[in-house]
Amino acid sequence: MTKYYLDRYLSNQTFYKIQSQSIIDNPDQRIVDDLNSFTESALYFSETLFSAVIDLISFSNILFSIYPPLFVVLFVYSIGGTVISIFLGKNLVSLNFMQEKKEADFRYGLVRVRENAESIAFYSGEANEMQFLLQRFTSAFKNMSKLLICSRNLEFFTSGYSFLIQIIPAAVVAPMYFSGKIAFGVINQSVSAFSHILADFSLIVYQFETISAFAAVIDRLGEFDNLLDSSNPKHHSDPSEGISLIYSNVKSLPEPESNGSIPIEKLQKLVDIEHLTVETPSGTALVRNLSLVINKNEHLLVTGPSGSGKTSLLRAMCGLWSTGKGKIIFYVKDVEDNQPSISSGVVALEVDTGSDKYGELGRPSNRNYEGIFFLPQKPYMVLGTLRQQLLYPTWAEDAISTADGTKPTGSLPFLKQAPKSEHTSQKPSKPTTEDLIQVLEDVRLSYILSRFSSLDTSHEWSSVLSLGEQQRLAFARLLLSKPQLVILDESTSALDEANEVHLYKQIEKAGITYISVGHRQTLYDFHKKNLRISTKEPSSAEPNWSIESIDRETV
Repeated sequence: MTKYYLDRYLSNQTFYKIQSQSIIDNPDQRIVDDLNSFTESALYFSETLFSAVIDLISFSNILFSIYPPLFVVLFVYSIGGTVISIFLGKNLVSLNFMQEKKEADFRYGLVRVRENAESIAFYSGEANEMQFLLQRFTSAFKNMSKLLICSRNLEFFTSGYSFLIQIIPAAVVAPMYFSGKIAFGVINQSVSAFSHILADFSLIVYQFETISAFAAVIDRLGEFDNLLDSSNPKHHSDPSEGISLIYSNVKSLPEPESNGSIPIEKLQKLVDIEHLTVETPSGTALVRNLSLVINKNEHLLVTGPSGSGKTSLLRAMCGLWSTGKGKIIFYVKDVEDNQPSISSGVVALEVDTGSDKYGELGRPSNRNYEGIFFLPQKPYMVLGTLRQQLLYPTWAEDAISTADGTKPTGSLPFLKQAPKSEHTSQKPSKPTTEDLIQVLEDVRLSYILSRFSSLDTSHEWSSVLSLGEQQRLAFARLLLSKPQLVILDESTSALDEANEVHLYKQIEKAGITYISVGHRQTLYDFHKKNLRISTKEPSSAEPNWSIESIDRETV
């Protein structure tokens, strides 16, 4: 079940939508604790129900042979007890549901303190964090108090219910004993049989508290399951909605002209944006009716005031944001013929390529294999060695499998990752140790080898490396992957100008075309075009962008 839910959680970028839109709380707790509780409780109830059926069959014949009217008393008593139990414990399901949520929120607050320890220490925010954590703990404590009161009332009734079982059958058959119809031992026999059968019929009474906790777990997993289903592309019925992200294979080149040559513009085109409007989830347009072509080595700088939609445009280009309309077509490197594979938020549309004759693909499972790379402002540092940091994300599977020098035992084959499709594009050859050392020198990070002794040293890299070092490490990943196109979201914001100049020269030397978002004036030196996005009135239908060629001498 864990593998099943992880597959769905990490596919179609569902994890990103859950986090960015705060759709549900604590998905990690649902995968870990709720799945554990569900499987344990499901097994327990299965065993209990099976035992109850066997017990019922075994003792029914005995009780019926002693005194049939006892069955009537048994049914009335068990039904009455069940109704009262449901009445007393009707709030247990919602209380258990909220207790799971509140405890998970408290644990998440503690994790946040650990992840942001340095920032909190700089702000001296310990008192605020203490107040925040105590507020969450108090909320969980109050809910637990209500849960205990409800459980106490139910337990009082359950105890009295079980005591009366010893009296009722004896009181019913006592007249038969005094009239001499049955022996004294039959009374004990009837009490025993009555107790067994009533316990079988009273499973709800005795297990109500456990059932309510199980129901709360089912509610949380059901909510999570419905969300994962709704994120499946198969559930998007209208293909005309949203932003269409298309990858076209450059392998199918256009037909040569009469003189046998191929038009230069056909070979150089990397990105074609057609009538793109990017909107927020609430429907506010950020970028309106953008049409743009980016050719090879035609480096583009995206500028504009904060909040104008620069990063949202990049999200749309990476398939993370589908709200809006229009097409973004990437002309990717020569790959095998793919079967269409559309990710979450990316709509499959047929494109009339006309005379281009480009092979059209769906969205690839990993855009890094298709020659497109993305560098965020704050790089993601994986848990592992320095070697794994450099190999991420293009060779992440290889790095993880050899991280500890051990091979999978194969004892749990269902936990193995599914084999890649034969149609999946080929990733670049894996870099050698010498390549990794060289790329660290290229980004001016060679000194960290002596600082951390080797490439196979593990640390909490987001803590031991400064943000500037992390950004240079991200550029090392970029240079190793050698993509055709890289999208940079203020990826040098923590670097000094000298290092910024050096890194841009490195990627330009590698023949990589780049699209940058930034505010620094120095960025104009490395780009040929400037896409300027402005903030206009939301009600305006006019385009809020302009494209200008950058004159480096003027800059």
